Amino acid sequence: MPNRLGWLRIPLYGVLVFLYLPISVLIFMSFNKSDAPFTWTGFSTKWYSVLISSPNIMEGFKNTLIVAIVTTIISLVLGTLLAIGLARYQKSSSLEAVALTPAIFPDLALAIGLLALFTSLHLTLGLHSVIISHALFCMAFVTAIVRGRLAQIDSSLEEAAQDLGDTAVGTFFRITLPSIKPALIAGGLLAFTLSLDEFVIAFFTNGPSSPTLPIVIYSMVRFGVSPEINALATVVLLISALIVTIAQRNVKVQDQL
Repeated sequence: MPNRLGWLRIPLYGVLVFLYLPISVLIFMSFNKSDAPFTWTGFSTKWYSVLISSPNIMEGFKNTLIVAIVTTIISLVLGTLLAIGLARYQKSSSLEAVALTPAIFPDLALAIGLLALFTSLHLTLGLHSVIISHALFCMAFVTAIVRGRLAQIDSSLEEAAQDLGDTAVGTFFRITLPSIKPALIAGGLLAFTLSLDEFVIAFFTNGPSSPTLPIVIYSMVRFGVSPEINALATVVLLISALIVTIAQRNVKVQDQL
C-alpha cells in the first residue's frame, strides 16, 4: 500500500511545481535591475520605488482597498444575517439555493446583468456600483461559510440561555456570535480576497474615473509585461499571504479556546 501511494507523489509534486514555480519566478524577477521583464542583470528594488511614485497605481490601489474593505463589511453583516435566517427557517432549501446563486453564477453573466440593472436605473457607475456588485457576489460565500458553522452549533445552548432569562439579542451576542467567530473570520478573509483581485465584475460595473487595481494592471499588461507589473503582482501576493496568515492564527486560537 505505501508503494502504491508513493506513485502519487510524482503528480502531486508536478502540480505543486506547476502552481508555485510561476509565482517564484514573478517574485524573483520583480527585483531585476533590467527593464526587460525576464532577463536578469542584477538585484534592484527600483521597481517598487516606481510603484510608489506612480499616481495611477497608487490611485488604483487606494480604490481597491476602499472597495475590498467596504465590501467585506457589507458581506459579513448581510451574509451573517442571511445565514441565521436560513438556519432558523426549517424549509429553507429553495431559499438557500437562491442565496448561493451568485457564488456559482458565471462572473461574466453576473457582470452583464448588473450593468444592465444599473443602466436601467440610470445609476452612475463608480466605486459605489462596484461595491454593490462585489457585496452581492461575496455575500453568497459568507452565507455558505456561516451557514455551515451554524449547523454545527448545539441549539440547546441558545435555548438554555433564553430559559435563564436572556433575550434573543443577548443570546446572539453571548452565545451565537462567539460560536461563529471562526466562520466570520474565514468569511471576511474570503470576501476581502475575492474583492481584492476581482476583475470581470469591476470592469463592467466601474466608471472610467475610479479604476481598481486589477483594471490598472489590465491596462498595463495590454502594452506588454514589465518588471513594474512583476513588482505590483508581488505586492498584491504578499498582502494576500499576510491576511491569510493572520486569519489562520486567529482561527487556530479560537479553536483552542
